[in-house]
Amino acid sequence: MVGGEKSAGPHVRKPGPDSWLDRFGQFLARRLESESSGYQPYTPSDPETLSRTLQPGDIILVEGNQRVSAAIKYLTQSTWSHAALYVGDMLPEPEDGSERPRLIEVVLGKGCIAVPLSKYRTYNTRICRAVGLTPEDRKTVVNYMIDRLGLRYDMRNIFDLMRYFLPTPPVPVRWRRRMIALGSGDPTRAICSSLIAQAFQSVAYPILPEIVQVKGHATAESVYSREEILHIRHHSLFTPRDFDLSPYFEIVKPTLVFGFDYKLLRWAEKEKQEAADAKGEA
Repeated sequence: MVGGEKSAGPHVRKPGPDSWLDRFGQFLARRLESESSGYQPYTPSDPETLSRTLQPGDIILVEGNQRVSAAIKYLTQSTWSHAALYVGDMLPEPEDGSERPRLIEVVLGKGCIAVPLSKYRTYNTRICRAVGLTPEDRKTVVNYMIDRLGLRYDMRNIFDLMRYFLPTPPVPVRWRRRMIALGSGDPTRAICSSLIAQAFQSVAYPILPEIVQVKGHATAESVYSREEILHIRHHSLFTPRDFDLSPYFEIVKPTLVFGFDYKLLRWAEKEKQEAADAKGEA
């Protein structure tokens, strides 16, 4: 892997026999996945434009409104709390005639599932695209996720789940991201973007590899940032923010892809002024 970035292999596992711990863990997971009130998207993408823009292998980052989303956004100091992989038309049409699932994601308590693109039509989203990914590797990444559909995460690590009920834990800024790795288990791996990261690691595509200082080239000035990246990578706990920060993923904005002319924008203030001017002339 580039820069010493290693894949720790799939962290998913099938749950053991049903127990009170498992049932209680599933209960906590459902509570964490419940939606918070008052969420209002700032600039959600037009669904049709978003669909035309996406390519198989693209990552969609989501600003979630679940209870767990607040904790993830706080701990990672990021807008993004969730990630899903776009697989295009690789999955079959549902027999009931419903919308074809085109996204694969990992959801706390449900595991690896496929969902339609419309699930996030009212959310703030961002597209991250691996640059220069070959068609063969793109197919491998997509199939990696498809092959893991139905896999579930063990929810019996109650202490791992409980931390996410404190959306703003009283810890210093420099320790917030590291709190995710502390004592982490399957629930945290489900919350984070580990499976998507492993899909790209399977084709040796870098996300946040080890930073190597090369003489004559600019390097990151923040020692804390370098240590943080190494720490998170070591535990195979990738967060949605990591794809946004990665220098190897392009940020694709649907509004700009098919042509954008700011001169065509209609501003309310301008139209109001023009109407007033026209009335004055009359």
